[in-house]
This record gives sequence, structure tokens and C-alpha cells, in this order.
Amino acid sequence: MAFSATFWGVRGTIPCPSSTHMRFGGNTSCVEVTAGDHTIILDCGTGFRALGKDLISRTTRRATILLSHFHLDHIAGFPFFQPAYKPDFSFRIMAGRFNACPDIRSVLATQMDPPLFPVPMRTMRADLTFEDFRPGDTLTLDGGLTVRTAVLNHPDGACGYRIDHDGHSLAYVTDTEHVPDAPDRNILELIDGADLVIYDATYTEKEFACKAGWGHSTWVEGIKLCQSAGARRLALFHHEPDHDDTGMEEIEAEAQSVWSSVFAAREGETVTLE
Repeated sequence: MAFSATFWGVRGTIPCPSSTHMRFGGNTSCVEVTAGDHTIILDCGTGFRALGKDLISRTTRRATILLSHFHLDHIAGFPFFQPAYKPDFSFRIMAGRFNACPDIRSVLATQMDPPLFPVPMRTMRADLTFEDFRPGDTLTLDGGLTVRTAVLNHPDGACGYRIDHDGHSLAYVTDTEHVPDAPDRNILELIDGADLVIYDATYTEKEFACKAGWGHSTWVEGIKLCQSAGARRLALFHHEPDHDDTGMEEIEAEAQSVWSSVFAAREGETVTLE
């Protein structure tokens, strides 16, 4: 049964529509996972718009959307997702709910209310269901597909995911800040033996030293976690907007000199888990 991940948006913070960001891509977080007959979408950043246009041309009409958290770079593509306005589509939208955080439907609707957006969410004609869960829960999707979740270290809270299918596994761990010399047990348990780990590698080590409390991590920490947990491959993700193509190639080369099983995620790239 097919199990793959396609990157529709790999940036963090803000989209970067620039000629200097073409090789890695400028859209913010959105990953499409195909697991047999299931389509799972991880985050609705600006890459979500292009995914929506692609879905229109396919036979796929149902998907589960899992949000890591509600910061704008992870939900900004939702109002521009064409399938949500068509009655023949159905989406189950899920997110972890942290203390004092509004429910998922309220957050997505608010960003479409005046004066932020001219078209309200009620104009969406697709079958949309919204489900909040407790971060750390194990989710059971249609057909019995299992998704484990974990609490991440990020301002306002964030949730990591692990999708297991047909003997293989993918972990999505974006927007998390590590504590130097104190590996995150939540992440280690989530990525244990995973075939592919998509990890927040926003900063270099030098940048991280000046960004304490900003909620992001480094490729160095990603490699440490993956090697400690016995994960097979690491995709660097949530690229810093100021890291252009040349800078990203340098980061990828340096990371690969430490561990050959790491690569920097590129928009439009599909990775098959075997």
C-alpha cells in the first residue's frame, strides 16, 4: 500500500515569493501524506492553496487535516483552499487544544471574519467537521489508521504527529524549541524507529543562541534526536525566511557531512516510505 509525503510548503514564519528561494520553495508549512486510501494533510500554510488546486484535478474527495497549531504561517492558506468551497469534498479537520486556546473552528472562522478577510467561512460548501483533541492522545482515523500525538515546546502550544501505516511510520515535528543537552522525551518517543522524521530546523546553531524563547530548533538537534531514537531519515523543515537557496544548500551539505540520512525538504518533492 502506498505511503508517501509530498511537500507543498516548507517555510516558516512568512512566505518568501522570491527568485532567491525558488529551489527550496517559499510557501509555508503544508505536507500531504498518502497512506493507502487515506489522504492526510499536515498544516494549512500558504502551500495549502497549491495543494487545493491540485486536488481539484484528482479523484480524491476526502481528507483529514491535522494542524500542529494555530500560528498564522500554519493556517494562512485555509481561506484560499478551493476544495473547501465545493460541495463534493469532505474534510475532517483536527487539532490539539491547549489550555485557554479557542476551539479549532473558532480560530479558522475568525481569520475569515471582517476586517481580516472578505469571504466568511460559512460560504464554504464542502462537508467540514472540526474536532479538538487533547495533545498526547492517540487518534484513530477512518479505516483504523493510527496517529499518535505529542506536546511540543512552542509558544501557545504545538502538537507533533506520528502516522503509522503498513509497517512504516512518518513523524511530523515542527515548531518546537529544544533545551540544549536535554533531549525532549516526548519527541524521542514519538519518532522512535520512524522511517521519516520531518523536523523543525529553522535556525543554525549560531542563530539559535540569539533566539531563546522563539520556539524553534536546529538541524544539529534534529540529527541528535533521530540518531538517539533510531529513526531512518530526517527532513529539515520550517526553513528560516532569510535562508535563501544558496544558504539552504550550505546548510544541507553541512548536515549531510554529519549524517548522510538527512536532507532539506523542497517544495514539490515527494518522499516514498519503503
